[in-house]
Amino acid sequence: MENINITKDWDKTFEKSEKVNHKKVQFHNRYGITLTADMYIPKDITEKLPAIAISGPFGAVKEQSSGIYAQTMAEKGFLTIAFDPSFTGESGGNPRYVASPDINTEDFCAAVDFLSTYPDVDPERIGIIGICGWGGMAINAAAIDTRIKATVASTMYDMSRVNAKGYFDSEDSEEQRYQKKKFMNEQRTEDYKKGSYALAGGVVDPLPENAPQFLKDYYDYYKTERGYHIRSLNSNNGWNITSSLSFINMPILQYCDEIRSAVLLIHGEEAHSCYFSKDVFKKLKGDNKELLIIPGANHVDLYDQKEIIPFDKMKSFFDEYLK
Repeated sequence: MENINITKDWDKTFEKSEKVNHKKVQFHNRYGITLTADMYIPKDITEKLPAIAISGPFGAVKEQSSGIYAQTMAEKGFLTIAFDPSFTGESGGNPRYVASPDINTEDFCAAVDFLSTYPDVDPERIGIIGICGWGGMAINAAAIDTRIKATVASTMYDMSRVNAKGYFDSEDSEEQRYQKKKFMNEQRTEDYKKGSYALAGGVVDPLPENAPQFLKDYYDYYKTERGYHIRSLNSNNGWNITSSLSFINMPILQYCDEIRSAVLLIHGEEAHSCYFSKDVFKKLKGDNKELLIIPGANHVDLYDQKEIIPFDKMKSFFDEYLK
């Protein structure tokens, strides 16, 4: 695996729990990229445990939202890992700060590889949680990986749809897509000339006075003490400008209607992104699928507001389907 420098300090955006044990682990995906994760383990293990792999939001790192989910679910009896996706955080892969509908779906499957062979895990009881853009990746992984017995997608984004069609499908024309592709392909030429990849910038700072509410919500999380992290793309200089190209051309979720395992979609009632979960839910089949709308919650409330995130519901969901 790649030789990656990993911090030994507790540098999370949340307090360390005394109810679970914590350690860093690494594993590789089938593209040879080394992924780094925080593992949270209930204390006093006496038997093999059900396990959950967690990632997201899009542009975040494991020291932020996914770590909160992982530590909290470990407190509730699951062995969990919160991992940095390929090309980000403490995970490997070059160039840095690029996303891929294929590789990032594979990251979840690689986490299942790792958990399936971990001594303290029951390989027949593995689930995943994806947050924001990685909610879509989680659903995509569930459609291909039959080892995943239960999936939670929290405050989900369909990254292919939003890149190809814009927010609320407001840019859904061939000409608009052509102009996006033209701009990014011109940037590819410039990047190749310079030998480096220009970054798109993270959450805009300073925040314009006329910024839409959802951008204000992102700012409140990524750019303040609440959620800022030095390795987070959204907190700093963002993804490569050309990172969106593959999402425009390679839609995810094409076969989500074939998922036989259990799926729980969770979304805030006031979230600008709620239509993503509602539309995916319409495609899902079977009586083991559920959409849970959280009254009054916006998109980022489900990143870190533990009094709003329905952890007890997630526990009962995984208890039912990871047995």
